[in-house]
Amino acid sequence: MTATVLIADDEPNIVAALEYLMEKEGYRVLIARNGDEALQQVEAHLPDLVLLDVMMPVKSGYEVCEKMRERAEWRHIKIIMLSAKGRDVEVSKGLSAGADLYVTKPFSTKDLLANVRGLL
Repeated sequence: MTATVLIADDEPNIVAALEYLMEKEGYRVLIARNGDEALQQVEAHLPDLVLLDVMMPVKSGYEVCEKMRERAEWRHIKIIMLSAKGRDVEVSKGLSAGADLYVTKPFSTKDLLANVRGLL
């Protein structure tokens, strides 16, 4: 069965690049451009993994991550947080919110794919 990846990011260039990368790897891709859309997509489609930007409109990636971890039926969904904020305190906040991984931008697409494969 094909795994589903939700890309939750408000930056069109990053969304386009990640969408191309994930589809090329054979994943089904969903898109959300803000935190509320991300939660709506999770509710509607139960993706296997979420690539979750930290700084998004409406709800931050931290808020989305915390909401996802509050619901038992969503706890199995893997979350990789993506952020330009790479300080230890930011990484710690993301992991404390429930992210499986925290990746700082810019990132290597090869490394990101290896992380996605490893979690799925």
